[in-house]
Amino acid sequence: MTTLRLPEWVDGFLPAPGMPYPTVEDRMELAVELARENVERGTGGPFGAAIFDLETKKLVAPGVNVVVTSGLSIAHAEVLAISTAQGVIGSFDLGGKGRPPYELVTSTEPCAMCSGALLWSGARSLVCGARDEDARAVGFDEGPKAPRWERDFEERGIAVARDVLRDEAAAVLRHYAEGGGEIYNARRSGP
Repeated sequence: MTTLRLPEWVDGFLPAPGMPYPTVEDRMELAVELARENVERGTGGPFGAAIFDLETKKLVAPGVNVVVTSGLSIAHAEVLAISTAQGVIGSFDLGGKGRPPYELVTSTEPCAMCSGALLWSGARSLVCGARDEDARAVGFDEGPKAPRWERDFEERGIAVARDVLRDEAAAVLRHYAEGGGEIYNARRSGP
């Protein structure tokens, strides 16, 4: 059986439990710092994410990309943040009755797979740092997404904010690529 796990350093990296992240920039700063630390420690790709309780503005669960180190193509930061949050609250539905609204903050817009995971997660808000084109510019294949995916999310009750600390998040992508980080899933067509 395979289990997705966050790198050991993540727990010690996080600020004190229960600390609020009052602004969207505060929450994105954590996602970008998770991505940066993941690169610096060599534990995965240049992507960080986190689920926050929007009522308390507190962190529910972090996530970092561990595709290469885990050998699992689905081990994206968003997937780890969502699945960890679901474990914390004890339900597969972050939008279940009586639950506060949850927000996914991700250092880069979600790829095709993570977009689907978010749609089914129950989260009510998505905040993105770097854009899809920033990830593609360094070689990542983000997969086919609807041209107006943000509108599709909003029609399903998921608020979308883009370009929050975009420059800082895109810099982590470039740093990873310039440092020789493995660009996985770079094959865009063919066998």
